[in-house]
Amino acid sequence: MKKLLLGTLFAGVIAVGAACSNNNVSHNSMQGHDMSNINMKEKNTTKNSSQQLPLATNTEVLTGKEINLTAKEALLKINDQVKLPVYTYNGSVPGPQIRVKQGDHVIIHFKNELPEPTSIHWHGYPVPNSQDGVPGVTMDAVKPGETYTYEFTATIPGTYWYHSHQESAKQVDKGLYGTLIVEPKNEEKVDRDYTLVLDEWMSKPNAESNMNMSGMDHSNMGHGQMDMSNMGHDMSMYDIFTINGKSGSAVKPLKVKKGEKVRLRLVNAGYMSHKLHLHGHKFKIVAADGQPLKDPQPIKDELLNIAPGERYDIEFTANHPGEWLLECHGDMKGTDGMKVKIQYEGATNNTDKSNAKEDLPTVDMTNYGKHELGSFTLDQKYDVEYTMNLETSMGKDGMVYTINGKTYPKTAPIKVKKGDLVKVKLVNNSPTDLHPMHLHGHFFQVLSKNGKPITGFPLIKDTLNLKPGEEYVVAFKADNPGNWMFHCHDLHHASAGMVTEVKYTDYKSDYKPKPNDTTNKGE
Repeated sequence: MKKLLLGTLFAGVIAVGAACSNNNVSHNSMQGHDMSNINMKEKNTTKNSSQQLPLATNTEVLTGKEINLTAKEALLKINDQVKLPVYTYNGSVPGPQIRVKQGDHVIIHFKNELPEPTSIHWHGYPVPNSQDGVPGVTMDAVKPGETYTYEFTATIPGTYWYHSHQESAKQVDKGLYGTLIVEPKNEEKVDRDYTLVLDEWMSKPNAESNMNMSGMDHSNMGHGQMDMSNMGHDMSMYDIFTINGKSGSAVKPLKVKKGEKVRLRLVNAGYMSHKLHLHGHKFKIVAADGQPLKDPQPIKDELLNIAPGERYDIEFTANHPGEWLLECHGDMKGTDGMKVKIQYEGATNNTDKSNAKEDLPTVDMTNYGKHELGSFTLDQKYDVEYTMNLETSMGKDGMVYTINGKTYPKTAPIKVKKGDLVKVKLVNNSPTDLHPMHLHGHFFQVLSKNGKPITGFPLIKDTLNLKPGEEYVVAFKADNPGNWMFHCHDLHHASAGMVTEVKYTDYKSDYKPKPNDTTNKGE
């Protein structure tokens, strides 16, 4: 019965993406925990499809060990011209930032007020398998009007995020995501700490009606969703890019003072890769997917590429007074909206000019930071080895994305036992598609790229982006028993088959899917 249910996991309505280059406490404005997208609360409502939706409010920062989250509908004002009906956590996009301390036992009471089932997956965080939030695999989807409580201990500090894993290509596309920050016990303090969440939208969700798309979902929910089993996809429909749910001049500037140390936590919740350029300052990449990097070298006038699902923390010293930009580089229509001003308090300099068309080099993460040996090496003995060939092909009903020639649930799982050392070779054989591969419940160490060993600080990640023709070797220890998804985080590709599982053969789940329950669509 489980296999039957798993077979429906990726049959949901989906959306797409590609490279950009082509005791809850609310802290609405606080130094050290400043959310850059905080906009004034708006109480008025706007008519949409014969119902009144409230305008999305400012994003909160929720602290403490017990958190309340509610999924509900709202209307998101992206800029002065565009308002879109969306799905939210606690009425905002992004949803609240959950900010806890290392060692806290966290309890999240979740209520679903959406018109459809949903769930929460803690992306990048190694929660117990029962708390992973994948309907049909670790839990039943939370139905409308129902509640569910998630619990886990925040043992590993860093920048993470949470999002729906129920028909996630559709629900994440509608805005159902937020950030999770676990503060280290002995944290090196910064003066400003901003979180910037990247995403893409369709400014006219019904524009697809001009195209021959019989499989289209006309629910008008923000990005527009399409049934990719019968058609390809047109990336140009995503014509508005956002930072924290806002675009262009609507993005709230980041305030700094001369001499301050500033941390920017960059999270890609969308389906495209984005290349960001920080103007006027040197910066250091201090963490990748939440994991710290030792002795990172200063970078200036290089692009930081952030793929779907990835997170990078960067730090810079505010030593160049004026007004500067952090902006996306590329030539897609929405690129110009993905920028935010960095404003020095009291500065009167002229506004910095965009150079989004300038050809700048991209940071190479394979040789970044101080070179050290990590926990794994290429030539050590492994208990399990697995090769994952990622491919694009035409199936009988349309385009499919395969692992070793199979689509989920027919893909061969990576079978492990607790304590096993596991090596995985990932090869992107797709001619044009990027594949940001995400492993649930574990971190892996990147050992090599295209046959060449990593020469920087050991790169520890949970999401790894592969361009066409690229090959990576990664390794991890099977130290978190359960059944875990390993899939492409271009969720269109996952929906069309690019998924496998890491299955512990010595693990027995307490979860039993309900017979004949077709509501669980975990991807």
